[in-house]
Amino acid sequence: MILKKLTAILFIIVFILSTTYILGIEKEDKFLLLKIGDKRFKDKIIEVCSGKIYSTREGRSVTFSKMIKEMKESRFVYVGESHNSLPMHDIQFEIIQTLYNQDKNLLVGIEMLPLDCQEVLNKWSLGILSKEEFVRKIKWYINWNFNFGYYQKIFQFVKSKKIPVYALNVPRAIISKIRMRGWETLSDEEKKLVPQPNLTNKEHRTLIRTIFESTKIPPQMKGRGLDIAFEGLYRAQSAWDEVMAFNALQAMESKEEKMVVLAGSGHFLYNLGINRRAFEKNRLPFKTVIIIPVPEGRQSVRVSRNLADYVWGIPEEERPAFPSIGLSFKKFNGLENLVIGRKLINGVAEGADFEKGDIILSVDGQAFYDINELRIYLAEFTWNEKVKFNLLRNAQEIEVTLKFRVPEKSNE
Repeated sequence: MILKKLTAILFIIVFILSTTYILGIEKEDKFLLLKIGDKRFKDKIIEVCSGKIYSTREGRSVTFSKMIKEMKESRFVYVGESHNSLPMHDIQFEIIQTLYNQDKNLLVGIEMLPLDCQEVLNKWSLGILSKEEFVRKIKWYINWNFNFGYYQKIFQFVKSKKIPVYALNVPRAIISKIRMRGWETLSDEEKKLVPQPNLTNKEHRTLIRTIFESTKIPPQMKGRGLDIAFEGLYRAQSAWDEVMAFNALQAMESKEEKMVVLAGSGHFLYNLGINRRAFEKNRLPFKTVIIIPVPEGRQSVRVSRNLADYVWGIPEEERPAFPSIGLSFKKFNGLENLVIGRKLINGVAEGADFEKGDIILSVDGQAFYDINELRIYLAEFTWNEKVKFNLLRNAQEIEVTLKFRVPEKSNE
């Protein structure tokens, strides 16, 4: 039972690390104020206000045009995100568009998709596929858990300009294997996809441990078991960083282009993740942008001047642009129908009458036998709408209405 709880908590923390932990800052977060990195700045902080861009090297706000100008000699530009923040994706789009206007030799690298999607990405960049064809052929909602709408503006732009886009990730099953049992247990073929991650950087370990410990964890789960869980998490995070750095460099090999890399902010903080690992291998110059939401009622958020090269303050959103469903679906051999894969931990389905193992007979009267197709259908719903599931549970058919309720604002 404890192992199952640890696994559930670890799933949440992995989600936090790569997605939304930088949203909804209600108080000073320790991971934003760590005294690590460049000795000149590790004891210095900067007050980040909404609507301003800050150069942490200069310790003051700068204009967007100045930031872009300073990126001119960089071969890599890393722009962090919370995956469910549309304003952050709008900033990524603005940076890509402006850098392209500055120099047409631009590439885009993305965390969202694994390497085996590259052929479909190539067709998209060449303008061969429609959006509907792309989402289906790329298996967007199998490979990624977030609404395509968050990324649509970026994808439409790269298609219109025929900008090459590179998948930087690997299948999740490989990362899960590293998390559970270590890189050494991978097959020879898997090891070709994921270089052995270096786990010895003390400052990176401090960063990930601080984020890990900032998560609310039941007291009974602390102690040695939690240390084991952290080591698994750290192996996974390091493997992600290592493989995405490797694939970004592979895409840039023998080329003079600039690459904009889009990934969760946890992969870039303090220039210790993908950015550090790529630089250690090739010494190519880079810049990193981290976007920080400033909560309503707060004048600013304090961050370390080593957090990134540029920190961009934005207003905190009342809610994400697109609802997160929170349902996990599975396929089983010999069963045509989809099955609810796990107990709910987040999303609009949290608290609804779904159970692990429920067999999905229909959704709004339609039968779905493909996970991607069902997710495409559910992605069309917005706040305050509802959808009806017919389920088979314990040999009884039941009806569950999923309501896309607007989340209540936290008072913490």
